[in-house]
Amino acid sequence: MHAIRQHEFGPAGNLRYERVPDPEPGPGRVLITVSAAGVHLLDTTIRKGESGGPFPLPELPMTPGREVAGVVTKLGDGVEPHWLGKRIVAHLGQASGGYAELAVADAASLHALPDHVSDDHAVAMIGTGRTAAGVLRIAELTAEDVVLVTSAAGGLGALFVQEAKAVGARVVGVASTAKLDLVRQLGADVVADYTRPDWPAGIGEVTVVLDGVGGDAGRAALELLGVGGRILLYGWTAGEPTRIDTGDLYRLGITASVVVGPRMMKGTNLRGLEESAMAALAEGRLTPLTTTFPLAEAAAAHTALESRATVGKVVLKP
Repeated sequence: MHAIRQHEFGPAGNLRYERVPDPEPGPGRVLITVSAAGVHLLDTTIRKGESGGPFPLPELPMTPGREVAGVVTKLGDGVEPHWLGKRIVAHLGQASGGYAELAVADAASLHALPDHVSDDHAVAMIGTGRTAAGVLRIAELTAEDVVLVTSAAGGLGALFVQEAKAVGARVVGVASTAKLDLVRQLGADVVADYTRPDWPAGIGEVTVVLDGVGGDAGRAALELLGVGGRILLYGWTAGEPTRIDTGDLYRLGITASVVVGPRMMKGTNLRGLEESAMAALAEGRLTPLTTTFPLAEAAAAHTALESRATVGKVVLKP
């Protein structure tokens, strides 16, 4: 089979498209013919050799990727026979190996896919969707909220815009110039171009900020919070987290929460979050945005993701 291999940490160019032996499923595992593989921002961090999040740095050489959709084509010992030939999606957990034509997964991680759910959408929801489900559970959005979403055309941001609209909230979507029309189509009531220094002007007061950008954009979003508002932090694609100090909390009685990492993982049933995300997809409540690349162009996919040239979830297609 062909797979993306990484032999040393560093730039995206270190991701190589190579022929490798086919993997074999051990007891309790299955072999998947991969039709879509998810690319996570954390993949780019690990590729560079920077540890972070729940996943330690792997031994090299390795094949990146933890989110796959496809068809089960071989069963290991002890796996229920009904899985053979099923369209599925799975999160590989601490393992890797998703950027490949074939991947191995624990049978317990599989989710069967309805016919109307595409592989691209499924692979977007199994990882990014479960994170969104966890963040939204903590956010507890209501129809009375005015919700500002930074990176509103990103993998998580697009889902947050849709869910906020679904509960009846007023939504402000922040994105770059080229993505504003897309954010409107997602349902945002107001859009703002973060590349303009005056983007917060005219937005008014908000009650909730969902911030995955950090830096100056995250700080500007925080300044829009009214009394008792709350900011939920889930990343910093700008390169640094949003700057917050105790003076900010006291000034208006706002709250700030980091809603990924330990906060999400402690006592969390990840399988339950996956099921919630997949149900929202199957019901049509949430529809992820995707940007696809051929598997052989994984390096280009990483580069585009890091430079914010993509929309939604980045997906590799073998």
